[in-house]
Amino acid sequence: MGTTPKTMSTNVGGMERMIRVVAGIAILYFTMAGMIPMPWGLIGIVPILTGSLGWCPMYLPFGINTMKNQ
Repeated sequence: MGTTPKTMSTNVGGMERMIRVVAGIAILYFTMAGMIPMPWGLIGIVPILTGSLGWCPMYLPFGINTMKNQ
């Protein structure tokens, strides 16, 4: 009512973001090549999203922030 919602701030650093996107693409590639079963291979979407957005919801409960400027 009288409170404003918190905005989603970036909590994933630059190098980690690149690694997440590359790993997600690799997982999806191996899924399409038939090396990983489809339901498990779709998990590759998660690191692509978290790397692209720069925000990981699993970091919140643990108070992790890999941004250098924090």
